[in-house]
Amino acid sequence: MPRFIFITGGVVSSLGKGLASAALGALLQARGYKVRLRKLDPYLNVDPGTMSPTQHGEVFVTDDGAETDLDL
Repeated sequence: MPRFIFITGGVVSSLGKGLASAALGALLQARGYKVRLRKLDPYLNVDPGTMSPTQHGEVFVTDDGAETDLDL
């Protein structure tokens, strides 16, 4: 039976949600659990490049033109 752990923190950037998720996943894997990490940015019909940096954090543009955040 699959079990889920959700780590949330609203839209606050640089809070450490990704680091906490990775650390928890590593601890669970060390105990023999299968772990899959999924990141969800629920920006429906919103371009993060046009949002305020205080809402989303810094936006990076890759060579192919895609936009991503600090969790790259």
